[in-house]
Amino acid sequence: MREREFNGAASPAMRQTTRLRLRIPEPADIHFLTELFSRPELVAHRPVPRPDSPEESAARLARDIKHWKEHGFGRWAVETEDALIGFGGVTISRDFDGLNLSYHLQPESWGRGYATELVKETLAFAFDDLHADRVIGLVRSANAASKRILEKCGFRFEREVMLHGAPTNLHTIDKRPTR
Repeated sequence: MREREFNGAASPAMRQTTRLRLRIPEPADIHFLTELFSRPELVAHRPVPRPDSPEESAARLARDIKHWKEHGFGRWAVETEDALIGFGGVTISRDFDGLNLSYHLQPESWGRGYATELVKETLAFAFDDLHADRVIGLVRSANAASKRILEKCGFRFEREVMLHGAPTNLHTIDKRPTR
């Protein structure tokens, strides 16, 4: 599916899982986002593993908010127990066929199953609400935890690609056939 096919798609701005509340990011999230992307352990798997500057974090948040305004969906702010723990969801990929899954959760929330819960809900949204045919996940080879999460959720390794000047593994999942 290409970008124009998603415009106007049904998309609840808020979603709830067993433990997570997913909502549209808002400007007030900037302080959390700036702190999140200043964490060395979070940015360790980037081509240039350095924290974002406050200006880069502001630009990231502005892109996420703009994507929601333009397409009616995007990365959610992810909360649990009324605390913001990260961001994640799907966006339109300009480089690859399929919606691009991405998520970034604060390190204190790692290992609790939140990422898997978020990915499963995001896939349900992408396939059931947006009627996507394919979702991709881009993971650096050294990021074993993210690779395991994608595999647990049904993604398969497709090929290695170059992303921002670094080798990256492209994982995909296609829409499940209806029975």
